[in-house]
Amino acid sequence: MARVLEFWFEFASPYSYLSAMRIMPMAHAAGVDVVWKPFLLGPIFAAQGWSDSPFNIYPAKGRYMWRDMERRAAQLELPFQRPEPFPQNGLMAARLSLAALDHPQGHAFCQNVYSAQFAKGQDISDPGVLHQCLEATGLDAALFEQAKSDRIKQALRTQTEAAQTAGIFGAPSFVASDELFWGDDRLEDALDHAAQIPV
Repeated sequence: MARVLEFWFEFASPYSYLSAMRIMPMAHAAGVDVVWKPFLLGPIFAAQGWSDSPFNIYPAKGRYMWRDMERRAAQLELPFQRPEPFPQNGLMAARLSLAALDHPQGHAFCQNVYSAQFAKGQDISDPGVLHQCLEATGLDAALFEQAKSDRIKQALRTQTEAAQTAGIFGAPSFVASDELFWGDDRLEDALDHAAQIPV
């Protein structure tokens, strides 16, 4: 039995970008396997009475978080630019990631999508951008057809419902042995907890 950390992420989440780009080597060093779990924040925010990202709903908080993102990205030596518009529509990217994660390159595809949006300022709702992310990862463009299938659409709905059931309210979130950690600044704590799970 392996030590496992679930990584729940949303492509529209800036802080998920920071975690996605650094989680794999950290998990490897900790002896922890990572299960990538794409989901949609829209239904979860709606259940909290929000119709938009908290970055936009609370202007003062939003200004702070964008500046915080700049500082964190610089500290982690990750390129960063604020995408326009924000939040972007990541529905197809999320469906495509579910199909991609059936392959060994799946997490690399997710990282490419994050880089396209938050490092290069590209629009991830653009199929051309997603095609480039697939190509850069060495995955077949035929995954687009899988991503449009009823199976994948239902899988994403089911995964989003599972996130709600698990008490997840934002991204990134990490779950290990039913313990929930929220936020990029809790990644280290989540990995420490996962590393201590008896096997």
